[in-house]
Amino acid sequence: MSAFLLIFQQISSPSTLITNKSVQEIIETAKVEEIIQDFVSLKRRGANMMGLCPFHNEKTPSFVVSPAKNIYKCFGCGRAGGPVQFLMEHESFAFPEALRYIAKKYGIEVEETQASQEEIAARQHLDSLYLVNQFAQEYFQQQLFNTDLGKSVGLSYFKQRGFREETIRKFGLGFTSDQRTGFTDVATRTGYSLEALKKLGLTTQYDRDFFRNRVMFTIHNLSGKPIAFAGRIMAKDVKAPKYINSPETEIYHKSKVLYGANFAKVAIRKQDECILVEGYTDVISLHQAGIENVVAASGTSLTTEQIRLIKRYTPNVKILFDGDFAGLKAALRGIDLILAQDLNVKVVVLPDGEDPDSYLQSVGTSAFKTFLDEKAQDFIFFKTNLLLKQVGNDPVRKTELIKDVVGSISKIPDPIKRSLYIKECARLVSVEEQLLINEINKVVSKELTKHRASNDRGNLQRVQRHEAQTLADSLEQPVPQRKESRVGDEFQEKDIVRILVAGGDAIFDKEENITVAQFIISNIEDVIDDFDNQGYQQLAKLAQERLASGQPLSTDFFTQHPEQAVQQMAINLITSPYELSENWEKRYEITLQTQKSPELNFSEDSIQSLKRFRLRKISRMCQKNQEQIKELTASGDMEKLMVHMKVQQKLLNIRNDLAKELGTVVLS
Repeated sequence: MSAFLLIFQQISSPSTLITNKSVQEIIETAKVEEIIQDFVSLKRRGANMMGLCPFHNEKTPSFVVSPAKNIYKCFGCGRAGGPVQFLMEHESFAFPEALRYIAKKYGIEVEETQASQEEIAARQHLDSLYLVNQFAQEYFQQQLFNTDLGKSVGLSYFKQRGFREETIRKFGLGFTSDQRTGFTDVATRTGYSLEALKKLGLTTQYDRDFFRNRVMFTIHNLSGKPIAFAGRIMAKDVKAPKYINSPETEIYHKSKVLYGANFAKVAIRKQDECILVEGYTDVISLHQAGIENVVAASGTSLTTEQIRLIKRYTPNVKILFDGDFAGLKAALRGIDLILAQDLNVKVVVLPDGEDPDSYLQSVGTSAFKTFLDEKAQDFIFFKTNLLLKQVGNDPVRKTELIKDVVGSISKIPDPIKRSLYIKECARLVSVEEQLLINEINKVVSKELTKHRASNDRGNLQRVQRHEAQTLADSLEQPVPQRKESRVGDEFQEKDIVRILVAGGDAIFDKEENITVAQFIISNIEDVIDDFDNQGYQQLAKLAQERLASGQPLSTDFFTQHPEQAVQQMAINLITSPYELSENWEKRYEITLQTQKSPELNFSEDSIQSLKRFRLRKISRMCQKNQEQIKELTASGDMEKLMVHMKVQQKLLNIRNDLAKELGTVVLS
């Protein structure tokens, strides 16, 4: 097993490691598009697939997935990698966790071998936190099913809600009694540290259980790992909050988590719609009834991060509201955040006195689905009509209504969508369309001014910090002299290495059975040490070492390389935001007749690239030799001068021949 795999394998079982054979099988089996589609909604675009980048906020997709190359690349933030790297970046998985996730997905049996003490010691801190939470979930569930109090209080509560046992176990529901240190005592006796229990908020600073006498809801991350808990109090007439939640920890950031998202993500993408409800029990009830594309905001007001999480899977959101008008008006204010992220929002208002859970239990699944489809209204129109009912003929209140609606419309980034809403809302409130346009322009202009002012303040602060640092530096050391920049051979080096990465395993000469990589390396071995760019030099040397060991050089060798810097550079070399349109062939029946498509024409490409590369090197040798001739002329050393003049003539002849072959004009 390679040193890299030994160092980075940190798996659930502390005394074993995944064998190199299993690692290779997992990596070779994983399909990048299938892995990423568990987390991001992708759409086919030619040979590639595209979606909104999960690593940064964007409105226009720049996240490209290449099934053929088994890689992803965001042309917005620069993140890139393969299936394993995506899971490590997106889910904060350790290397072995990502491997196990893929193995489970594809039904691959994982072989393991014994680990050394050093390897055991390499387990990551985050893994231990997940393990503690997993223990807590199992404890709460054991209390629910296996204790008299748990059955009579907790289980009866969930049964009254209509939850079946398989649903209770699936969502990790549980119970905890009123004992002050019941859970903490069991956890510490099992071997979990008090420090970890406190860090996760399971135990208080006074060494007591944080959750007591409550039914428990487990909060999972997108990959299904328990990251936090919510507890609903069972005692009545007690001056205590109905729900309490775990505090924020290294693995739990409330504003970035949607309850039930791990169970809903596939259904959301498949149905191209996310149903948003308020409570934990609403999510569980709908999911159990077969309506699986449902999530909740985990007891918080909806945040921008949570909205972006939804947007990864779909641009369409359907929000279910209780019939209470006062609560409804308050909830409407938060929807502007969703509009600002350019999502399409529909609203469904349930009958008075009903919430999603109770109404589903009342009418059944079929009638509930029909109700959602028939009663869903576009948010902007729903809000306008709702407020119109309240203002009557009062001109002052109607003015406030128009400003409220204008505020929501102004949040919509898409100008076409915004104009359509303006037109329809002008009709609904009986005012001229231009009036709404003017008001929206004022709001947008005000926001832009505020944004610019904020940027200006930020820029001013950066300038001030820079000037202060410059002054401090000048007091300690002399101002460095400006160095003249030199145009090196990086472009030619980049082109050579690009061909090695993209097509090194292609056949260059069938008769001699020589690959493109073998041809290139044999022609640059004498100058690899003279590469200007150290990164390109590293890739060229890796290729050289790989060939010297008798192993094939494939694109995967670079793009799935354990060293992230190598992997990143390789992916950057072979990806582009542009691709040949397939319409030329499909629609117009136009194909390349005289050559292979660029991405397959590695033999000719390598010949031309090598000529350009050597031309640059020879030109630099000419320049260096000419400088030596000047020095020898000035010194009068005629013997050495004659030698260098002969060398110069030879170099010039080689340079001119290469230039002629390339059709390049060079100056004498």
